[in-house]
Amino acid sequence: MPDVARPFAASNALEDTGQMPALFVRGRRPAPAPPRSTGPDFDRIQHGKEFVALRKSFRRFVFPMSLLFFTWYMTYVLLAAYAHEFMSRKVFGEVNVGILLGLGQFASTVLITIAYLRFANKRLDPKVERLRASVEAGER
Repeated sequence: MPDVARPFAASNALEDTGQMPALFVRGRRPAPAPPRSTGPDFDRIQHGKEFVALRKSFRRFVFPMSLLFFTWYMTYVLLAAYAHEFMSRKVFGEVNVGILLGLGQFASTVLITIAYLRFANKRLDPKVERLRASVEAGER
């Protein structure tokens, strides 16, 4: 029976155990030095004041918003699991509280996305452009 978990099974016992003998050991040349990077110095950028401020601004928005959404989501899940009477209360017609709160999950996702886009366009993008300009000026 073919081994479906490993469709390309090893063709001999040495390959199967991972004990393949080293090939071309004699006359081995040292590995060539890695090519020099001609791009930006990412370590310097990452530890620079501008980038640290950019990350701080990003985190000041994202972490509280994520916590808020997670709390809202878990509240909905817990209500759905343990507050059946509350969730099944009719609001109008056949629409109950559970359906409205479920739709609220979608609405809150859209609102958070819109809020992030506004925040990024107003606060993050100008900082990114300044950082990009300073990096490009430093490369020249």
